[in-house]
Amino acid sequence: MYAPTWESVGTHPLPDWYDDAKLGIFLHWGLYSVPGWAPQVPDIQQLLKTKGPADMLRDNPYAEWYLNSSRLPGSPTWHHQRDTYGPEATYDDFVTAFDEGTAGADMAAIAAVCRDAGAGYVVLTTKHHDGFCLWPTALEHPRKGRYHARRDIVGDLRSAVLDAGLRMGLYYSGGYDWPYNDALLENPADSFLAVPHTPDYRHYAAAHVSELISRYAPSVLWNDICWPAGGDLAELFAEYYNAVPDGVINDRWIQPPGHRGAVTDSLARMGGSLLQRFWSLIPEDRKSLTFPASHHYDIRTPEYAQFDSIQDKKWESTRGVGHSFGANRNERPEDIVTATELVRSFVDIVAKNGNLLIGVGPDEHGRLPDEQLVPLRGLGEWLRHNGDAVFGTRPWHIAQTTTTEGGAIRFTQRDGALNAVLLDVSAAEFGVRGIDATDVTEVRLPALGEPVDWRVTDSMLHVRLPDRIPPSPAYVLTLGHGARPV
Repeated sequence: MYAPTWESVGTHPLPDWYDDAKLGIFLHWGLYSVPGWAPQVPDIQQLLKTKGPADMLRDNPYAEWYLNSSRLPGSPTWHHQRDTYGPEATYDDFVTAFDEGTAGADMAAIAAVCRDAGAGYVVLTTKHHDGFCLWPTALEHPRKGRYHARRDIVGDLRSAVLDAGLRMGLYYSGGYDWPYNDALLENPADSFLAVPHTPDYRHYAAAHVSELISRYAPSVLWNDICWPAGGDLAELFAEYYNAVPDGVINDRWIQPPGHRGAVTDSLARMGGSLLQRFWSLIPEDRKSLTFPASHHYDIRTPEYAQFDSIQDKKWESTRGVGHSFGANRNERPEDIVTATELVRSFVDIVAKNGNLLIGVGPDEHGRLPDEQLVPLRGLGEWLRHNGDAVFGTRPWHIAQTTTTEGGAIRFTQRDGALNAVLLDVSAAEFGVRGIDATDVTEVRLPALGEPVDWRVTDSMLHVRLPDRIPPSPAYVLTLGHGARPV
């Protein structure tokens, strides 16, 4: 049993199931699924670097931020809302369409998509920043009353996900509940000021999370943005670990200070305005969407970002298949990651001690857009032939190298075997840099189920691929015992 102290919860080990799974599907589903719209812009990290935080909020590519974006006068989403639904329409007008659509949603079909992609777990948005809950919570929203879906979407999807042989994780927006304090983010400082600071909200959020733990026992407890000031997070974490001993907690639980006062708020907004004005002078390495880590966490969760080297602490790269997590019907084909790009990015993440949580957004009927399914199907097909080089693996001594022809290679290891995953192949014959292959006993191409021609010259491994190798986003070479980094 975990006692409600940081020392106690800090002893929680990362469960093997999570480290073995490697792939999760992030489902953003809510009222924002009805309009399903955001402007066509680059990914959010690029937008932030080039335009700054204020323009990022105004031109936000995240469709799940529709409520906030549609309230910023003159923004693309503001124009879309008025042009499509009329100047008097409100966000809550989407409740009826969402309830009617989700009533007939095929949860088993959604779970099958996740399973067939090769995922080991699913994470569902139980409450996003708009405050609308996807389960029949016993708590009334302080400003909205019974503000939740008619169907128990969390419970029904959880049952389907478990039946598909996957684990179920739950996302909760603890940092933002925009209707709670009528928050509107338009200035860089608002990302801090928009967090509700009252004891009532802290109790409301904690009661929600306790309800989710007791009703659904999520394998992953995934909070977003931060956590309201005050309260006892160690107690909440202990409650979770005691209920789900092999559970996983992410890093976005940082607790900001409490209420700042009117003068401090004004100064914060002034500072935000100055930040935007002088954005071009800020060093490039500081222009990123990052989340400070809380006192305790099992995994870090960088967003639309990857690392250059193996990380000591387990991490989870989170991104959508496009530039949005929620379905954006305004996205173009070129905005969606290709199957080849997804496979190669996934392998790179795994080689550096990460998992991938890839986001897709159902519409109000629970249907996933075809353009979002294409890369997932491609990833699943690749994993059916090459999954042994990913699932259950651990990082090797080095994450990457190149061939003598300039092709990128990523390494994973499992049960004493080393996997060299070729991310691009420009020539059928090449050498593998960065390893001493003197004692290698075998080289196989598992997807073909046969050995390949190979030799070792001056400790370098040289490989010749078969003449008629089928096209693939990446090729796995499995090396017998004996490889060492140079």
